[in-house]
Amino acid sequence: MKILLLGSGELGKEFVIAAQRIGQTVIAVDSYENAPAMQVAHGFEVINMLDGDALDKIVAKHQPDFIVPEIEAIRTERFYDYEKQGITVVPSAKAANFTMNRKAIRDLAAKELGLRTANYRYATSAEELHKGVEAVGMPCVVKPLMSSSGKGQSTIKGDTSAELSASIDKAWQYAVEGSRGDVVEVIVEAFVKFNSEITLLTVVQNDNPTLFCAPIGHRQERGDYQESWQPAKVSDKDLYEAQDMAEKVTEALGGAGLFGVEFFLADDGVYFSELSPRPHDTGMITLAGTQNFNEFELHLRAILSLPIFEITLEKAGASAVILASENSTNPTYTGIEKIAALPKTDFRIFGKPTSRPYRRMGVALVNDTLDTSIEEVVEKAKAAAQLVKVHS
Repeated sequence: MKILLLGSGELGKEFVIAAQRIGQTVIAVDSYENAPAMQVAHGFEVINMLDGDALDKIVAKHQPDFIVPEIEAIRTERFYDYEKQGITVVPSAKAANFTMNRKAIRDLAAKELGLRTANYRYATSAEELHKGVEAVGMPCVVKPLMSSSGKGQSTIKGDTSAELSASIDKAWQYAVEGSRGDVVEVIVEAFVKFNSEITLLTVVQNDNPTLFCAPIGHRQERGDYQESWQPAKVSDKDLYEAQDMAEKVTEALGGAGLFGVEFFLADDGVYFSELSPRPHDTGMITLAGTQNFNEFELHLRAILSLPIFEITLEKAGASAVILASENSTNPTYTGIEKIAALPKTDFRIFGKPTSRPYRRMGVALVNDTLDTSIEEVVEKAKAAAQLVKVHS
């Protein structure tokens, strides 16, 4: 089978490796050369994926069996035409369209499916954002409708009306600057007083039951994950509610593949937060051998209709990101030998050709037995990640 991968970051790179292992052909596409997934794919293309004509030409050139999106900034409305041509869009054209834009997926979850979500409003200008903040109340969070890795996300703050007004204006500008694609619109949502947040990796199969990975806990800064761990501590009641929500929303979107479904766990129950129709960054913890299949292998097998009998939790594990601190066009690394010497520890360097402050350049992975304190495993992963330094 030939797979056209749209987006070639670190998640795409691991997906290509999984595909290579079972003999699939992958063409990696991104907006810049030497992106991580391009380094391991059979071939690559460099285009602006928001250019629909350029996207059409690449699809016509390669005639793929599958189109697998990895990022948000794609002219996804073209996917419906590709499906009519007999190409399988992963998970489906509808899923890709709905989840590339926070507005579509939030309205599907809250209005059509009746799932519990934070109170929210949309805004297409700073003036509308002021009205939205007033409607949802304080505190609240502002996000672009199209973004990734927390870009453009901020929390509204202010003790006085002048400070609040300035904070809203700043949030609008930051969201617009951090937005991917050509959608100039934001969502403002009330802050949920949650006790924890989890990712529930949900594997939808074509001819077999939907499966769930053990819940993954994670911590965020600047809207981007810093550490993740598996299994997260979740009550049976909350886990059942999250699984029910995940199955409802993935069924409504259609198609097969792995979905990363995010939830807030609060005193009054589970809140649906977001959904990615592909492997999730917090799910990189599965590269530590916590499961019988990692999330990239699960995504691939579900896409190819290879039956997955079960997903078993094998170990406790944690991941911690390795971040850059400065701009560079040729980053180098020190401390590799130190992290390599640690027991029950592994790492990935993504091979990104450039760096910038807070850019995710790698990840530390730690595992231990299932009876080990998950807090202990997380601290080991954080310490391991700190050993690796990114230099210009």
